[in-house]
Amino acid sequence: MKVRHLKIGEHILIVEVNSDSILEVIHNKFIVVIDSKPNLTVKINKGFGTPFQNYNVQITKDPNKIYFRRADYLIEATHDYREATISVHDELALKHALMNLYSSFIGYHKWGLLIHSSCAIENRKAHIFSGQSGAGKSTAAKLSAPRELLSDEATILKIDDGKVTVFDSPFRSELEATGTNETASLASIQLLHQALHNKRTQLKKSDALIHLMDKVFYWAHNPEETKQILKLLNKLVETVPVYDLHFQKNNQFWELIS
Repeated sequence: MKVRHLKIGEHILIVEVNSDSILEVIHNKFIVVIDSKPNLTVKINKGFGTPFQNYNVQITKDPNKIYFRRADYLIEATHDYREATISVHDELALKHALMNLYSSFIGYHKWGLLIHSSCAIENRKAHIFSGQSGAGKSTAAKLSAPRELLSDEATILKIDDGKVTVFDSPFRSELEATGTNETASLASIQLLHQALHNKRTQLKKSDALIHLMDKVFYWAHNPEETKQILKLLNKLVETVPVYDLHFQKNNQFWELIS
């Protein structure tokens, strides 16, 4: 086993890895730091399951652990998500398993949420682009160049009273980090709709909450944890305006945001 300390958001993960190929992925995709006091301890094993089949995750529990099983990964975690063993089939499985674990951790500890979205910075403020599958999250991210990207798939949000902060996300799909900023205050959320004309309309907070519920990376299995996710989402929409953004496939939609 080889040991590395990783930083995600404000949190330190100690990871123990039994595979050189997984270790290479960690060095390429994550921030490796000098020894620090960990928030999570994770053992990562390669050689589990089959290639990706679908997003279905089976969840089971016993008195000591919770288990998240997909065809290509298995997470065995303590109920507070501070200690876990992850068994994966490949690089894609590793990314999704770590997203699952980290999202569960930050939600359980009332720190924040992991949102299915892309995020770009304009004038030191972060702006999120979310929506249903195929709505254009990656397209909006690409069209936002040369603005710095904090995410193109999963955006890390720290949610405080009256303030939401976005952190640079290692959970990326196509686009790599483009700058040196690691955090920015969140100024707006856009729910994307591809259209022939650009139009931006602010949503009521109640409607925004409903539309964002299925954008959170969260695997429901505990009513109390679900309530906590909803409380965090409510803080989010109380703090940050949410808009429907109908946009053409060019960068002119930024004129409605800036």
